[in-house]
Amino acid sequence: MKQTVGLVTLLLLFQFIKVNGQSLKSYPDSKIEHDFLSLLARPVTKPRPYTVTLDSDSVLTERGYFYSEEKEKVPFLINKPVVSQPKKLPVVIVLHGTGGSKDNQDIKDLLYHFSKLGFMAVAIDARFHGERAGLNNKNNQYYTDAIIAAWDNNDPEKQTYPFFYDTVYDLWKLTDYLISRNDVDPTRIGMTGISMGGIETWMAASVDKRIKVAIPIIAAQSFKWSLENNRWQGRAGTIRAVHEKVANDMGDSTVSAASVKALWNKILPGILDEFDCPSMIRLFAPRPLLLLSNGEDQNCPLPGAEIAFESAKKAYKSKNASEKLKIDITPNEPHRFLPKHLKLASEWFVKWL
Repeated sequence: MKQTVGLVTLLLLFQFIKVNGQSLKSYPDSKIEHDFLSLLARPVTKPRPYTVTLDSDSVLTERGYFYSEEKEKVPFLINKPVVSQPKKLPVVIVLHGTGGSKDNQDIKDLLYHFSKLGFMAVAIDARFHGERAGLNNKNNQYYTDAIIAAWDNNDPEKQTYPFFYDTVYDLWKLTDYLISRNDVDPTRIGMTGISMGGIETWMAASVDKRIKVAIPIIAAQSFKWSLENNRWQGRAGTIRAVHEKVANDMGDSTVSAASVKALWNKILPGILDEFDCPSMIRLFAPRPLLLLSNGEDQNCPLPGAEIAFESAKKAYKSKNASEKLKIDITPNEPHRFLPKHLKLASEWFVKWL
């Protein structure tokens, strides 16, 4: 009798669904949230923010920083509308891609655009990017070196996660800082990002209920599907030198699925299972979610993204919130941000935030 009860409990706890030929273990939302927060937990520190405001005729610009950890300074850039009377503003957090920064012109343009729509628009430098990469960061070397160090590390107490996860933690602390400001409406915070920034968006926002609206752009995918279907090359190519180093350490002359799996399991634990996009994206329901993808995206292959789409659809339907989920796929386009994406994202934020 005890064995029967135990088996039934396991079946209820872990359900399996099959999409695009891939079997997905479905964890309870509470377990995913608990496990992800626990993985990234670290000592709490005071934000110690500093800001400088630069006046402008059309928008107000702030530059500054806060601390997410005792020695981890996070630079930020803010555009916000000029208002006649002090008021609490809705916020859009905008995240850059691999090798970018908050000061890239495309990100600055997005901040200005969203501020003209009435939002406070905020960007940070991801870890080992922008101001956090120092002056001599040719070919994104600082980011590469950090990931290699995480791979080489043999002390579990000192393990870092510079490939997405550590910046996700910074985003939770950014939200802490934002809701402490007198000019922020804490009930109206949204997040969007492009490529790497989009992945950080679905990771951070899925488990942080303070993010009310999310728009991952060219970021939905299944790491597991990519690995199992020989479509990992685009994602691995974003940090090619790291994957080549890992392959060499494993005695291989070229990067293979085996060496990619070994690296991802070390620096992105859970990404092939519990913390993959199809698993985590469910947690965003029933909050408004817009997923923007491209049909020929080499970094986020569409068949893998479709697994995440189906997972999201099921979650939103179960919560009677299907109208708060929108998925748009631009055919025949590679991994790039499109003017269409900005139009759709703007409309979504205006509607729901």
